Amino acid sequence: MQSADFIIHSSGRLIQTPLGYGAYIPGPLEPALDLDISLVRRLSAADRALSELAGIARTLPNPHLLIGSFVRREAVLSSRIEGTQASFSDLLFFEAANVGERDVPDVREVANYVQALEYGIARLRELPLSLRLIREMHERLLSGVRGEKQTPGEFRRSQNWIGPPGCTLIDATYVPPPEDEMKQALNDLERYLHAKSSVPPLIRLALIHYQFEAIHPFLDGNGRIGRLLTTLLLYTEGLLPQPFLYLSAFFERYRDDYYRLLLQVSQRGSWTEWISFFLRAIEVQSKDAIARSAQLLHLWREYRALLQEARASALLLQLVDNLFAYPAITNVGASRRLNITPRSSQLNIEKLVAAGILKEVTGQKRNRLYMAPRIIEIIEQRESDADSAMDNNEA
Repeated sequence: MQSADFIIHSSGRLIQTPLGYGAYIPGPLEPALDLDISLVRRLSAADRALSELAGIARTLPNPHLLIGSFVRREAVLSSRIEGTQASFSDLLFFEAANVGERDVPDVREVANYVQALEYGIARLRELPLSLRLIREMHERLLSGVRGEKQTPGEFRRSQNWIGPPGCTLIDATYVPPPEDEMKQALNDLERYLHAKSSVPPLIRLALIHYQFEAIHPFLDGNGRIGRLLTTLLLYTEGLLPQPFLYLSAFFERYRDDYYRLLLQVSQRGSWTEWISFFLRAIEVQSKDAIARSAQLLHLWREYRALLQEARASALLLQLVDNLFAYPAITNVGASRRLNITPRSSQLNIEKLVAAGILKEVTGQKRNRLYMAPRIIEIIEQRESDADSAMDNNEA
């Protein structure tokens, strides 16, 4: 790591290790911050958008119907930042059709992200957000995939680093704290998670996200776990009634800025630029979640009206509701979800195919998979350039 790239500032310190390479130790939170007028405006815009999303989430007939699809979209985009190429449809096909993991390693990684996030949300009922919970999610994230040899569920016991392929500790872009300093930094971070703070909550989340990435406590999966942590914090801090907001779409769209601004906090103490970027992500993705939820709710009402007009059974309406939580299904899956016989399940599926709600996608006579194309289209669509454009000078 090039010491000349790091100026002396209050955000952390450089050390020279006994092995001759430099490493960066982030200082304990909270740093001294300059909340200038532009940052205050950015915070206000993010707060307004998030509050509107929270209000909508509280009025949805059943917000759980949308969370499943939103979680999977986040899994795809957060994993894409790390180089996977799986799509939302790929993930649905993998999960519903139970495809072997060796055939589609990228999709397996995305599926693990879903499992880690769902596990974390469920585990919060019994365990506070903590280092223990972070390790448990990490274990599920890396189980059975290419990072499996990188000690899933355990904080690293050796030095890692960030940089271009083939670089060493000496010429790496960034070297996080060695093991002993890493443990202390993690303990400080855990205490900060539960400490009272006068810093506005969204700015506090920006600080925590940076701090986790700067500590880089795992040999693999740090970026994904860091983004999972932000999702859980929005929920546990009471900023949202449900885990309904995910930032990876913004971070993936502006990936270079995302990495550059995180690094510049370490190199130059550039907190204002990073926090502004993070707040912009909150604002843009809140508005996107509002718009996407409205589209899905409109479609849900359209489908229910169509089926009720045809005097559909309660079972059929329940099956449609389930599609908004998970827009792909098999006969066996529908049978289990509705607790009905496979024959009855297939009859209900065929009714939805006839209504244009489901479409068979395998072309097979057996082990057929059905997807809800209009639901998937809403989930997969990108934000419009007008809605999510960002002035890079502001970042």
